[in-house]
Order: sequence, then structure tokens, then C-alpha cells
Amino acid sequence: MSDHTPPAGKTTPQPASEQGVPERAAAIAEGAKKSGILWLTLDRPRLAWHTWHDGAIYLVTGGEEQALPGLDALDRVHVTLRSKDNGARLVEFDATVSVVDQAASADVVAALAKDRLNARDSEHLPDRWARDCTIVRLTPEE
Repeated sequence: MSDHTPPAGKTTPQPASEQGVPERAAAIAEGAKKSGILWLTLDRPRLAWHTWHDGAIYLVTGGEEQALPGLDALDRVHVTLRSKDNGARLVEFDATVSVVDQAASADVVAALAKDRLNARDSEHLPDRWARDCTIVRLTPEE
């Protein structure tokens, strides 16, 4: 047995980039659910709060919300999820970007509003977002 072989019955966790599709999808879902923030590679790395809902990541940008310039015009974006506890990188992946029709997506707007911390106008978030902001869906690519 070499020094690099785990003892029988033990497994060594694989880096996210080497995991199979089901394991990778599970790592993305778990990381996105546990952490309310992520990093996007745009004009520079950008920190953003988000909500995991129905198998995708949703973000609000524009107006009084977080500035994520050009995100809504992209087809794809690189996402990094980090541990809430120690900041370690959990998983990186590319995601398909699509703009959400807020009027047709009340469940998404409600999920985002629930997770939006410290909003000055919590009861009026949906109206303000509809008027001033863009909601973006990031769907992890397999």
C-alpha cells in the first residue's frame, strides 16, 4: 500500500472540480443553501448576496441593491461559493445567466425578499425591485 492510498474503508474527498455530476450538483446546492453570499467573476471579482431557490441561484442587482455591472447582459458567469464558517472555497462552477420576469415569478421575489437582510423598506421590496432592479437567475452548468 502506498503512502497516498487511504486505508480500507476510508475515502479521500475529491476536489469539486473532479467530482461527478451528482456529487457536484449536491455540493453546489449545499454550498448555496448554507451561505448567503458568493463571488462572481465580472469586470473584477464581485461579492454578492443571493438566494438558492428551486435549483438555482437568484440575485438582485441595480437601483439601491448590489452593483453587479453587466451581469444581466452575460450568457454565462463564473461563480465561487465559499464556506460560511472559514471562508474556504467549497466549489467553483460556471452558470447560465437569465433575467427573471418579476411579474411572473412571485415565488422567486418572495424568496429573495425573505433573505434580504437590513433592507430599509422591507415591506415595499417587491415594488422597488420591480421599478428599479433586475433579478437574475444563475443556473449551474453540468
